[in-house]
Amino acid sequence: MTIATKIIFIAALILSIIIPFGYYLIGEKNKKRYKRTIGINAFFFFGAFAIASVAMLAGPDSVHAATAAANGATLATGMGYLAAALVTGLSCIGGGIAVASAASAALGAISEDSSVLGKSLIFVGLAEGVCLYGLIISFMILGNL
Repeated sequence: MTIATKIIFIAALILSIIIPFGYYLIGEKNKKRYKRTIGINAFFFFGAFAIASVAMLAGPDSVHAATAAANGATLATGMGYLAAALVTGLSCIGGGIAVASAASAALGAISEDSSVLGKSLIFVGLAEGVCLYGLIISFMILGNL
């Protein structure tokens, strides 16, 4: 990336933060401002993402793709890394949702009857296990690359 593209990218990121917050704080005081603020934030974020993508894919840095192909990196290797990342990310998202539900229910049950502490911790631990299983599968995928 050249210095000009770095400056454009940083400016777009700064604007994507400043403009929505300014609109939220200074704008009209009604219920629609929340939706508009989120819309403006999403617009500038994805705009900065698009600018960064174009800046990284176009230009002299595209020579790295040819170098990686010469070193033996294939499409299968790239898909393997993508699979490992998806396994870890999605299992952690699912585990977080499960822990949120199980832990809040466990706290409610413990507040009524403290003798159910052991049983409720088992359910929370099972929910956390989903994340660990995803991480183990990710390591198995990376081991085969």
